[in-house]
Amino acid sequence: MKRLEIRWQRLISSGETCPRCSSTEKELEKAIHPLKQSLTPLGIEVVVQKDEMSIQEFEKDPLRSNQIWVNKRPLEDWLAAQVGQSPCCEVCGPSDCRTLILEGETYETIPAEMIVRAGLFAASELMRSESEDLCCLGEVPR
Repeated sequence: MKRLEIRWQRLISSGETCPRCSSTEKELEKAIHPLKQSLTPLGIEVVVQKDEMSIQEFEKDPLRSNQIWVNKRPLEDWLAAQVGQSPCCEVCGPSDCRTLILEGETYETIPAEMIVRAGLFAASELMRSESEDLCCLGEVPR
């Protein structure tokens, strides 16, 4: 079975995270069900990994917080989005936090729809590489 890996990283400070990371976590959870429902019949397992950043790691590079990778590529690469930044909250302190800009719209919380779309693009790439592998072996995919 092929794997679609989604990795999400966010700041955890004194057991708390910021509102935008908290909201993104809820959106990530909403995105997983439709991805699993769509991809499992195709032989693709959806695997989610949630990583924590310490305040020290966050202070070195705050734009790494609330970042999602799909099959080791940043979500923004799959969607042709840009990374932005804006002030956040007390947990984040004076550092600006990550935002995503897609089609002129700025998102502080990464919506489930974006995660699903990036997951489907990545799954399509997985399926295409499988078809190419079978083609080279002289087999026809069914």
